[in-house]
Amino acid sequence: MRIIDLTHLITEDMPVYPGTEPPKLQEANTYARDGFKETKLEMFSHTGTHMDAPAHLFYGHATLDALPIEQFIGSAVVIDCTGFKEGERISLKHVLKTQPLASSADFLLFYTGWDRFWGTDAYFGDYPTVAEDVIDFVVKSGKKGIGFDVIGLDAISDGELPLHKRLLSQGKFLIIENLRNLSRIGDGLFTLYALPLNYINADGAPTRVVAVCHEEESL
Repeated sequence: MRIIDLTHLITEDMPVYPGTEPPKLQEANTYARDGFKETKLEMFSHTGTHMDAPAHLFYGHATLDALPIEQFIGSAVVIDCTGFKEGERISLKHVLKTQPLASSADFLLFYTGWDRFWGTDAYFGDYPTVAEDVIDFVVKSGKKGIGFDVIGLDAISDGELPLHKRLLSQGKFLIIENLRNLSRIGDGLFTLYALPLNYINADGAPTRVVAVCHEEESL
């Protein structure tokens, strides 16, 4: 069994979505002064490796804390999209090359290789994005969610967020953004644990995402 951490480390100088304040990690208590160490964390709910809830864009839709814990755990497959150029659209035809895994997996994770730019200005560039027919497939096949090693489901230049709206309007699907280490998983099914910070009325949350690859799943 292999366990792979797909989560970026939270730091004060980490990449954040344009217009969002970076996180603050303030030393609130010290060994010398208080006899123990404690840190005050300040960050937006969509910081770092995080999950979008339907309530992120739609009033009255599901928040993360309202979803059953089973929604955050399931089978997953990595879709290798490293052959796509900047700004290209990833089509359903490409996704279905992984059949039958694409249909059977609870989560689809899209590996573009963009996480190599983490911490640089290039991370905010024109990364590949999925096409509308991929979103429709996710909905029709009843996935739990989709994930990406880029900063957003939509192109960073598209403030209308049409792909986010197309998926989150359905009321139960999850979007995981800013993943890393997808190259280490392989091309078989594995078990994904994507556990968001559990706070009330969560429109999104920093999420610890882990892949558990069993021998028989990675062959």
